[in-house]
Amino acid sequence: MNRRKKFSYKILRFWKILGPGLVTGASDDDPSGIATYSQAGAAFGLNTLWTALITFPLMASIQEMCARIGLVTSQGLTGTLKKNYHRSVLYLMLLFSFPAIILNIGADIAGMGAVGNLLFPSIPATYFSVLFTIILLVSIICFPYFKIASILKYLCIVLLVYLIVPFLSHQNWGQVLKAAFIPSFSFDKNFVSILVAILGTTISPYLFFWQATMEVEEMKHRKKHIIVNKRIINNMEKDVDFGMLFSNLVMFFIILTTGTVLFNGGIHKIDTVEQAAEALKPLAGNSAYFLFAIGVIGTGLLAIPVLSGSLSYIFSEAFGWKEGLDKKFHEARPFYSIIAISLITGLSLNYIGISPVQALIYSAILYGFTAPVLLAIILHICNNKKVMGEYTNSKTSNILGFLTLLLMTATALVLVYLQLTDNSDP
Repeated sequence: MNRRKKFSYKILRFWKILGPGLVTGASDDDPSGIATYSQAGAAFGLNTLWTALITFPLMASIQEMCARIGLVTSQGLTGTLKKNYHRSVLYLMLLFSFPAIILNIGADIAGMGAVGNLLFPSIPATYFSVLFTIILLVSIICFPYFKIASILKYLCIVLLVYLIVPFLSHQNWGQVLKAAFIPSFSFDKNFVSILVAILGTTISPYLFFWQATMEVEEMKHRKKHIIVNKRIINNMEKDVDFGMLFSNLVMFFIILTTGTVLFNGGIHKIDTVEQAAEALKPLAGNSAYFLFAIGVIGTGLLAIPVLSGSLSYIFSEAFGWKEGLDKKFHEARPFYSIIAISLITGLSLNYIGISPVQALIYSAILYGFTAPVLLAIILHICNNKKVMGEYTNSKTSNILGFLTLLLMTATALVLVYLQLTDNSDP
């Protein structure tokens, strides 16, 4: 009994440590990520499974840098840039962040609507999209920060459904392990496109801003005045590492599911979100189909507040507006207005004729092109002693950070080269 109590206490203590890192990691597996991983598995089988292992240390190191910036400076990433760098750097960051985040919000809303229609065919997908948008907007405006943080934290549990789905069908685990640990690469436009999309959706710019800002919000609510020390940094690193591990575990199992069930079933192209779920039905059974669909809605409810909140914090810090999810609407009108505008603009993208999955993958590819610029800025901040003091990057952080920058830049450039030299018929 004593051992059980000690174990329970350790689990509870660890759960309390988890916060911004877990939410950030889980929100990374939004409908955009699910669509990208599903398309990767359907199109290339298990050939991209290795990316789940490669991206874990890379994204963990970048998110840890962003969290450290928030803790040390008591400001979000935008506020730190505004205070310590030239305005042109700030505007460059805004330019590179805004379009991809809006497209991501719109694609996620469309994906949730499509899956809602899949579960309840008598109700049109657009009705579900509008309904989800209203629910999200009301929740973000009405609930205080701690309530939102708690809801987001528990919504992360929804992602566990993706760890169940692969076990509902037969798997060749020897083949799975080989694909996971031995990278395969094809110098092909479609393969490189999906690789850029995978990198873009796992190492997404909006997560950089959210991570830094949420660390600041957490510190504000725990104590009014606090000095950053090694214990705080250590707890933050545990939170971030667990969040990124959780995120990549989900990514691994989605690629595994679609890479075996859909690819082996002859389904190599997914045009809509509901196709990804529906295709599992005859091949893996009703349980897999239902869990996959529920997961898309749950992750959308988790990720969209993070996306819209990130954008609002970016603009509020850039232009000096009052900000914070703990503030009431009348106390931070511009802050909440940006959230409302981003959700409504995202919803309107449903009517421009791009399929949800295409929009989701486009947003992931756009992230793949914009992330290198922001990664370079983050690396510079984390090596700037005037900003970070004694908490500048370690050698390991710099190695992983620069590897991430080089990998994302190289894949983006290869994709541009393949696009320019592609002589195939349209």
